[in-house]
Amino acid sequence: MSGFKLSNPAENKKMVDAPLAMTVHDMPGPLEVAQADEQRTVSGRMKMLMVMLVCATPIIASYFTYYVIRPESRRNYGELITPLKEMPQATVHDMKGTALPLSNLKGQWLLVSVSGGACDASCQQNLYFQRQLREVLGKDKDRLDRLWLINDEAPVPSDLQLALNPTQALRMDAGALQNWLTPATGHALQDHLYVVDPMGNWMMRFPANMDVTSASKAKRDLERLMRASASWDQPGR
Repeated sequence: MSGFKLSNPAENKKMVDAPLAMTVHDMPGPLEVAQADEQRTVSGRMKMLMVMLVCATPIIASYFTYYVIRPESRRNYGELITPLKEMPQATVHDMKGTALPLSNLKGQWLLVSVSGGACDASCQQNLYFQRQLREVLGKDKDRLDRLWLINDEAPVPSDLQLALNPTQALRMDAGALQNWLTPATGHALQDHLYVVDPMGNWMMRFPANMDVTSASKAKRDLERLMRASASWDQPGR
């Protein structure tokens, strides 16, 4: 018939018997998978470091300002400790004998005095100046805690215990204490007041045997520290 062409049965058979053509995407090899995992790990670490850097920037900036940018505009009475000495992983005991980690004290500026529990006249004078220095900070006083570290087992006089509030009096092993705080050459540990930042770093030591005149100089140092850290340090832990 005109206009109509039958297909060749042989050709149809070949089409039926021909294998089905299919495009298969290559699977990634083990090396490619490992490289991809490594890239993701590096990327994740970089993101974590960036977050940590952003969080630490105000702290770094305040220390940079205090230590580097304006050293000529201030004359420290206290001796700056370089490098900073990190708070040790130590256990201390309160006046009731309860044990707690020293690290619990992080989160506030600390003004620290050290002595035996009997607390002689020099010790009591340091405790007095601790209290006065905190009070003169005015609105910033809640950012500074007074801390008395007792380095022996001698009992604290009862009348002194009543006068300590809100000073924290904690007993600390003498060896661990000496590995953290150290006196100036020719002086004993109990001769100084020490400043610890909210991250637990010992960063300043006031000269030995503070009196009224030197206390006013220490006050200026503390006020500068409060101003320099105002952007990142808030009252209370």
